[in-house]
Amino acid sequence: MKSKLYDKIATIYFYAVAVFLILFLVSLISYILYQGRTKLNIDFLTSPPKFMEAGGGIGPQLFNSLELLIITLIISVPIGLGAGIYMAEYAKPGLLTELIRLSVETLSSMPSIVVGLFGLLVFVTMTGWGYSLIAGALALTVLNLPVMTRVSEDSIRSVPNSLREASYALGSTKWQTIVKVVVPAAMPGIITGIILTAGRIFGEAAALLYTAGMSSPALNFSNLNPSSPTSPLNIFRPAETLAVYIWKVNSEGLAPDARQIADGAAAVLLLMVLIFNILARWLGSTL
Repeated sequence: MKSKLYDKIATIYFYAVAVFLILFLVSLISYILYQGRTKLNIDFLTSPPKFMEAGGGIGPQLFNSLELLIITLIISVPIGLGAGIYMAEYAKPGLLTELIRLSVETLSSMPSIVVGLFGLLVFVTMTGWGYSLIAGALALTVLNLPVMTRVSEDSIRSVPNSLREASYALGSTKWQTIVKVVVPAAMPGIITGIILTAGRIFGEAAALLYTAGMSSPALNFSNLNPSSPTSPLNIFRPAETLAVYIWKVNSEGLAPDARQIADGAAAVLLLMVLIFNILARWLGSTL
């Protein structure tokens, strides 16, 4: 009788925790969207900001956030996935493996402001690029590589050995087994790692203050010359992101409607994260 009673209590407790978390998430999302509802329109999403008058938008900042997301994922996902494959399939127990694992764990706990200062020294100053989109992407790559590596490694390790053995029995090489069998089977976990990485890219501000900058040139979307300072394809231009812009609006507050702009930008940022998560999970289930 006592065991059944304890089982019911534990079941009720865990259901209560789940309901609380869901209600908290829904209430938080609803509050942010409600506060920014007046700014959710096409003009706000496409027009440039106005720093000394009301009615500005977030067009360049929104585009910079999306472009930074794409560039960072292009750099970090192949490297993180490759590191995860090496740690799960090739690395042998020993001092080198333990050193790599310790480095990954240490890097994952590094404060983003420290990574930003490192990016300022290396990617901004030493390279001569200045505040730029590529400097911000490389700084975020440093932040996101540990997460992508650990998630990829754990996902690949969770694939049953029977799948590998079946592939070897059919005459496949180790690399063919990894590419054709192991990685597709681990894809849901890898997609989770990409989602976690993307969420940090969207929401990061501290590291980007020192690398991508706090300003954005007036972009000419008809100019496709990557070397032009006004071209959206130029990765060596300053690129203020949406998260940095929210911080700047809240800290400076020069526009009369600064609070409304910050609320609208926060709502757009939240919607971007939700939409990306939904699309990534749909892609993962399709693959």
